[in-house]
Amino acid sequence: MNRKIGFIGCGNMGQAMIQGMIDAGVVKAEDISATALSDETIDFVSDEYGIEVSTDNKGVARESDLLFLAVKPYIYRGVIQEIKSEVSDDTVVITIAAGITLDAIKESFGKSVKVIRSMPNTPSLVGAGMSALCPNDFVTEEELSDVLELFKSFGEAEVIEERLMDAVPAVSGSSPAFVYMFIEAMADTAVQQGFPRDKAYKMVSQTVMGAAKMVLETGRHPAELKDAVCTPGGTTIEGVTTLEQSGMRSSVIQAMNACTNLSKKLSKGE
Repeated sequence: MNRKIGFIGCGNMGQAMIQGMIDAGVVKAEDISATALSDETIDFVSDEYGIEVSTDNKGVARESDLLFLAVKPYIYRGVIQEIKSEVSDDTVVITIAAGITLDAIKESFGKSVKVIRSMPNTPSLVGAGMSALCPNDFVTEEELSDVLELFKSFGEAEVIEERLMDAVPAVSGSSPAFVYMFIEAMADTAVQQGFPRDKAYKMVSQTVMGAAKMVLETGRHPAELKDAVCTPGGTTIEGVTTLEQSGMRSSVIQAMNACTNLSKKLSKGE
């Protein structure tokens, strides 16, 4: 890819994205630049990934074809005020924060800009991310394709309508935390039943990963895959019945709706 990539901010998520891009060979380290606030982060990221890192937000914005705003949502407006005069009409700005709408970005810049709203998740750190992208009308098909290629270098990516973006935290952004809680609960029970903790975490985590892979690669409905494990009168159906009685599905639905409702409030600036 013959484009200059810039990151305003390079915390954990930014670093995961940078590493994925370089490891996949879709972009060279010398074509990536980033900014950070602390000397510690600047030195670490520069040494670890071989990219140019500084505190010069304006310089990175001016030199980038694809510009990632990898900062916390509450400082977006301030960062945009700082760099907006340096962002050319050809630059594609990619946001990676919940609740920052395409209209809000346009309002902050005070002009029409090419923007792709995105939401990656933390498994991007191990090359297994799931990202959602939503471009505005000024982004070309070629530009969107290039950005998709970058996101797919550290996982999977889907283009969705902006009306669905508020649900993305529940579906893929926040939901890894729910899965970690499930893994922890299962592992704790295994320890209670005598397993060493390291073996408990490994066996449970591999099982969760394998089950997810079955859904993705077989194309079979999750209920069908569940039924295939539930032999009549067996241990699995006994456990499934207990989960149903405990309200597992209802709890998951409530948690996801709570995430989405808060995301909608953030989008409205509440």
